[in-house]
Amino acid sequence: MSLIQTMTVFEVMDSAYVNGEAIKKLFGDYPEVIVTSQTVSGEEGNTDFVKILVPGKNGKSIGGSAPTFGIIGRLGGIGARPSRIGLVSDADGAIAAVASALKLAEMQKNGDVLEGDVIISTHICPNAPTQPHEPVDFMGSPVDILTMNEYEVIPEMEAILSIDTTKGNRIINHKGIAISPTVKEGYILRVSEDLLRIMEMTTGKLPVTFPITLQDITPYGNDIFHVNSILQPSVATNAPVVGVAITAESAVPGCGTGASHETDIALAVKFAVEVAKEFTNGITHFYDAAEYEHIVARYGSMKVFQTMGFDTGK
Repeated sequence: MSLIQTMTVFEVMDSAYVNGEAIKKLFGDYPEVIVTSQTVSGEEGNTDFVKILVPGKNGKSIGGSAPTFGIIGRLGGIGARPSRIGLVSDADGAIAAVASALKLAEMQKNGDVLEGDVIISTHICPNAPTQPHEPVDFMGSPVDILTMNEYEVIPEMEAILSIDTTKGNRIINHKGIAISPTVKEGYILRVSEDLLRIMEMTTGKLPVTFPITLQDITPYGNDIFHVNSILQPSVATNAPVVGVAITAESAVPGCGTGASHETDIALAVKFAVEVAKEFTNGITHFYDAAEYEHIVARYGSMKVFQTMGFDTGK
């Protein structure tokens, strides 16, 4: 059950005054969990980057050897004040990430400690700007994507789920959650069989995936269309990244209010928690390592897609 944690975080974030310190207070009853918040300013305001470490019993933070798992709540902002009042659709990623941390913290308090560390990161901005995008408007951010990756993509993360609202498009016509193929060092790999299995288990339905293109895994700012920022963490790490999209049947703008569905966010939380359990225990894999090495040996590095590419002079 992750709905309680989802609704708790939802109510805390649904405020014009919420900040990183408010998120830290959520974890006051969990002394083993380490939460930090840092305010970072950009050209259009500031935001608070939050990092949460839920240590495992054999986690590397205490000298152990179990894999470290990462969950990133990807978004532009949780609110678009003063132009719009209340939580925007784009807030779903932040809610899901923090709720995942809260569920893992509660599990730990109740004696269910994961084998390895889980690191959760996101940012809290209740008054982010908006920006035009087709087919519906996006949320902007007070800081650029490079800054987001600097604070959210933690080097210790050995595999990453990037959770993001992905409703402002016409390519996913499903309400709930969907996952992307695995992205690693510029390669779009096949969808992980382990993640499909976990998705079937946690949703009770057939798994849903969504298509991505090479454009989507290149850095923002290169004048190329991106479906959204869900896979931007992949440009800043060698770890495998999978997008967890919180989706809708209709095209919903990221800056729309009243468009967050608690049960869908809770489904993303449940999925992320189950992946965390299995990945830190060495059971779940995001990609086939031997197959990946064979691909690289045959076709070479694709890391150029993690960069801004070549200057065309245009």
